[in-house]
Amino acid sequence: MKRFLPDAFTLCLLTTVLLASILPAKGEYAVAVGYITQAAIALLFFMHGAKLSRQAIVEGSSQWRLHLVVMLSTFALFPVLGLALRAWAPLPLPDTLYSGFVYLCILPATVQSAIAFTSIAGGNVAAAVCSASASSLIGIFISPLLAGTLMKVQGSADAGHVEQVLKVMEQLLLPFVLGHLSRPWTASWIEKHRKWIGKTDQSSILLVVYSAFSEAVLQGLWHKVGVVALLEILVLCLALLAVVLVVNTQVARRLGFNRADEITLVFCGSKKSLANGIPMANILFPAASVGLLILPLMLFHQVQIMVCAYLARRYREKALVPVSA
Repeated sequence: MKRFLPDAFTLCLLTTVLLASILPAKGEYAVAVGYITQAAIALLFFMHGAKLSRQAIVEGSSQWRLHLVVMLSTFALFPVLGLALRAWAPLPLPDTLYSGFVYLCILPATVQSAIAFTSIAGGNVAAAVCSASASSLIGIFISPLLAGTLMKVQGSADAGHVEQVLKVMEQLLLPFVLGHLSRPWTASWIEKHRKWIGKTDQSSILLVVYSAFSEAVLQGLWHKVGVVALLEILVLCLALLAVVLVVNTQVARRLGFNRADEITLVFCGSKKSLANGIPMANILFPAASVGLLILPLMLFHQVQIMVCAYLARRYREKALVPVSA
């Protein structure tokens, strides 16, 4: 049963949403939370950059065909599915939630979980590190541009949404680059305190979630979304992930990828990053709409972990079965 239960971080996310629903930040307290949130986001991406090993990038960079297909899955297949879902609107959900699915689909892949599941399943770990890291970095540029093209974002459309990209670069890319440049002095310390740094990353995300949902609750979030709507979002998340997993598996086999590379494509090409998505939404969209927009992302986060954990074990079990069996 453990594979179907939410992990500790998901429980913390749910607790944070509950806290924001009962005690939303408002007034001067909301202003203080906003400043702390910006600092937490900067720290989060500084640590992302500091954890990125150049050696891992070099080791995996030769698999260009695999990386190209992963990027196409992340930044082409997913957005097409998101737009199709919004146009079709199969369930009676608010337009903002369907926009939330489009936003979910334009985000980069996760790093930690994509690599972890690839390793568990017996995939090409070096290529997974390179693909997931590149996706996270490229997403800082591509995701705001896709948001500006496919969605309504803050700022001037006449400027080609350059303002949004510059904001994202300033608040996300700059700390990331500084963190990576700090590796000669911080790499050993980060490796030694990796578990504590993971807690810091999660705390930063929880703070951004609290800030976003506080504003959304004050704008009447739970009058717009009930239990039935949450279940409908969950069904759509499952359907979206299933389509991507099937497509990626078939593409890997038709292109002649070996088993290890197929696993890497399946797990790196099907993930969406909560760590990148929530801070970026905080920059790109009006505060009043962020809470509703990130609901699909939060549910997809849990769905992808549970489904991919099961798939990773299945890949591992098949690898351990003797050929004669």
